[in-house]
Amino acid sequence: MTNHNQVTIRNEDDRISCELPVLQGTIGPDVIDIRTLYRDTGVFTYDPGFTSTASCSSRITFIDGDKGVLLYRGYPIEQLAEKCDFMEVCYLLLHDELPNGRQMQEFVNDITYHTMVHDQLNDFYKGFRRDAHPMATIVAVVGALSAFYHHELDIRCPIDRNLSAIRLIAKMPTIVAMSHKYSSGMPFMYPQNKLGYVENFMYMMHATPCEDYVQNPILVRAMDRILILHADHEQNASTSTVRLAGSSGANPYACITSGIACLWGAAHGGANEAVLRMLLEIGDVSRIGEFIDKAKDKNDPFRLMGFGHRVYKNYDPRAKLMRETCHEVLNELGLHDDPLFKLALELERIALEDEYFIEKKLYPNVDFYSGIVMRALGIPTVMFTAIFAMARSIGWIAHWDEMISDDEQKIGRPRQLYKGHTQRDVVSISAR
Repeated sequence: MTNHNQVTIRNEDDRISCELPVLQGTIGPDVIDIRTLYRDTGVFTYDPGFTSTASCSSRITFIDGDKGVLLYRGYPIEQLAEKCDFMEVCYLLLHDELPNGRQMQEFVNDITYHTMVHDQLNDFYKGFRRDAHPMATIVAVVGALSAFYHHELDIRCPIDRNLSAIRLIAKMPTIVAMSHKYSSGMPFMYPQNKLGYVENFMYMMHATPCEDYVQNPILVRAMDRILILHADHEQNASTSTVRLAGSSGANPYACITSGIACLWGAAHGGANEAVLRMLLEIGDVSRIGEFIDKAKDKNDPFRLMGFGHRVYKNYDPRAKLMRETCHEVLNELGLHDDPLFKLALELERIALEDEYFIEKKLYPNVDFYSGIVMRALGIPTVMFTAIFAMARSIGWIAHWDEMISDDEQKIGRPRQLYKGHTQRDVVSISAR
C-alpha cells in the first residue's frame, strides 16, 4: 500500500482545513488516510455501518461487487472451486500460497490428528436443553476450547498462533456435528482418521453405530464446494467482529466465538436458512406469481430471500458455482420433482426472466442455492448457519493471525456522533 496523492478537506468557511494522504492498494479503490484527522482538525468522520471506512489493510480476500469478482489471495473463486478442495483453500488463506504435494500432506496430517475434542466436552453438551439452537451450543463449546488449551495461547508466538489455527479448523466439524447429534438425541460419532476432512464431517453428521455409512462422492464434493465458497468474504460483519475482539489481545477461541455469535444474526449467516423458510411459506408452485407480486410491491413487507446481494451489484460469482452444484445434487438424488425443490427451481427461472428482477439485478445469490443443496444433503435447516460458521472459521482465523502480525493495528475504539443530553445536574429523588 503506497501513498501516491493527497486530498484537501475544508468546510465552507475554511474553519476546518487539512491535507490527508491517499493510499493505494494493489487493486480496488484508493483510501483516504484519516488517522490524523482528529488530531489536526478536532473532528471525526461519521460512517454508520462502516460502509465507507477501511478498518485495516489486508492481503487475504478482495471483492469487487460491481464486477462480481471474489479473490482469495489473488485467485478467482471460480478457479479455486473447480480445481481445489477445501483443505487446499484453508492452506492458501493461512499461508498466502497454494500448497505443493508435500506441504499439503503435512497440513492434512496436522488437521487429521487434531479432529478429536477433549472427552470432557461430551459432558459439556449435556448442560444444554435438547431443543437449544445448535449455534448456542457451538458458541459455548468453541469459547470453552481456551480452557483446554490455555498453555499454548501466546498470541505473539507464531507457533502458538498456527497451532490454534490448526486446532480450530480440525475441531469445528467435530463440534458442529456433535451439536447436531445432541439436538437430535443421537449418539456422537467420533472422527475417523482414514477419512478426508469433508468425508469425516458427513460421517459424523449422518452415521450411526447401527450400520455402515456409505459416502457418495458427488454429495461430498457438494459439501466441499459449500465450504470453499463460504471460507472468507473480506471485512464482513463477523470478520470485523473477530478483528475487533482480537485487537484487545483476547485469545483466538474467544475471538472466533465472537465471530460465530455475529454470524448467527439473521441479516448475516442466517440468510440461507431464511431462503428455506420463504420457500415453505410460498408452499406451492401455483403461488409463486402471488409472491412475486408481493416482492414487487413497495408497501408489502414480504421480500424474496436469496435474491440480490448487498455487496455484489452484478452477479454473485459464488452463485453460478453453487447453481451447478445444486443441479448435480438434485440429479444424483432424483429430487427435481420434490415439491419444495421444484418450487425453488421454478422461482429461480421466473426471477431470471422477469424484467423487474433483471433491471434491479436481483439475481439468485449463493444463499439461495446453498440452502437448497444442504436440505437435499439431509441437513436440518437449523444447522445451516452452523455449517456456515464451520466454513468461515478458516477466514476468521486467517484474519485474526494477520491482524496480530500487523504493526499498524491498535485496539479498536470507534467514535460516535453524540446526540444525547448536554451536561446536567442530578436532583435528589425527593425533588424529582
